[in-house]
Amino acid sequence: MKVEVLKNVFEKNENAAGENRRRLSARGVTCINLLGGAGCGKTSILEAVLPALTKSLRVAVLEGDLATTRDAARIAELGVPVVQLLTEGGCHLNATLIEHGLDRLPLDEIDLVIIENVGNPICPANFDLGEHLRISVLSVTEGDDKPSKYPLLFKGVAAVLLTKCDLLPHTDFDIEQARQDIRRVNPHAQIFETDVKNGAGIEQLAQWILTQCQQPAPPSLCSKE
Repeated sequence: MKVEVLKNVFEKNENAAGENRRRLSARGVTCINLLGGAGCGKTSILEAVLPALTKSLRVAVLEGDLATTRDAARIAELGVPVVQLLTEGGCHLNATLIEHGLDRLPLDEIDLVIIENVGNPICPANFDLGEHLRISVLSVTEGDDKPSKYPLLFKGVAAVLLTKCDLLPHTDFDIEQARQDIRRVNPHAQIFETDVKNGAGIEQLAQWILTQCQQPAPPSLCSKE
């Protein structure tokens, strides 16, 4: 008699993610997974919001990329502890790589870890890394159809950042349509309209993140624990 065994291909990652989350929660560290496509402005958002956050919080960054340490170097210029995580061609970070990154950080001296995931609107949204909260980033240069085309990127996130809003006059991005589509996928997400050139929305975003860190570390919105 032949017995077929089907296993969840994400099982190993989910187990590692659960361990990461328990490790962070035990130390009172909040972890945010920052998601979005290549060029949407994730690193620029971090450069803008970290100076505000570090006035009240001890922050570290895990910087994900396929190759190079350029983004990590930009974060290091702000005086924030940062570990570069290279996937060497992989389209997303995984929980085991995050575990290795956490090993390099003094977690007892940190309040908040921000993971900047690989620039990709599809694959990273499928993988729990052990975060407590997810934030998705959508730039107005990408098009207002993305919440409908890539709903998983916006489903289950705590907040959505609409970036590069200074460029709105030069695009056909319909911000109200984008808001409606985000709400349809995720009725509870906070939506921030940001512009790092002029600082619009950055203080509000920093205050929102600070508020999340002052609450007990929540279970991940994407986990099955």
